[in-house]
Amino acid sequence: MSGKRGIPIVILFIISLIPGSILAQKFTGGLKLGLVGSQVAGDLYGGYNKAGINAGGWIGLPVSPKSQLQMELAYIQKGSRQNPNQEKGQLDSYLMQLGYIELPFLYRYKYKTQIEFEGGLSMNFLLHHNEEINGYKQDKNPFKKQNLCFMAGLSYGLNDKLRINIRTDNSLFSLRKNRVTGDVWRFWGHGQFSDALVIGAYYNL
Repeated sequence: MSGKRGIPIVILFIISLIPGSILAQKFTGGLKLGLVGSQVAGDLYGGYNKAGINAGGWIGLPVSPKSQLQMELAYIQKGSRQNPNQEKGQLDSYLMQLGYIELPFLYRYKYKTQIEFEGGLSMNFLLHHNEEINGYKQDKNPFKKQNLCFMAGLSYGLNDKLRINIRTDNSLFSLRKNRVTGDVWRFWGHGQFSDALVIGAYYNL
């Protein structure tokens, strides 16, 4: 399944799972913009050193006075970065840049008036990628075109229109098509796995 054809198929599948009684209720929705700090488990480097952006839109479907379902469609940058550090004996540079279209499907629960918890899954569709070691491009270990991620987060409402969100975004499957040196075990297989922290602002239109 290619990325362009896969996105509408997933959207239609998710909508088909939503009961008609929920669809009849009032939608909420708006825009989102955030900053991303990411790393890759299994790439032999550590730390959320790769910066990126996360931007797109969202819609919400209330299912009770304290909870709602939320769908998003956004662009997110992930990857890994290691700069040379002579004091630590790290002489090589490394850069992995991954750009995805993400399609999260989340459950949000209002704990208090201003505080909400969220959790769910997200399909990621790879748009572009770049990998470099000491400035030289690498292409011998191809990346998968799709991945499934687990998300969990916390939101704080500033007012009726704006809320701040912090979220963890972790891939459930390896980023690579094949095993590579240094890969780790996660859930049901070895590989390299993306871990990201996202701090974003959600605006209610």
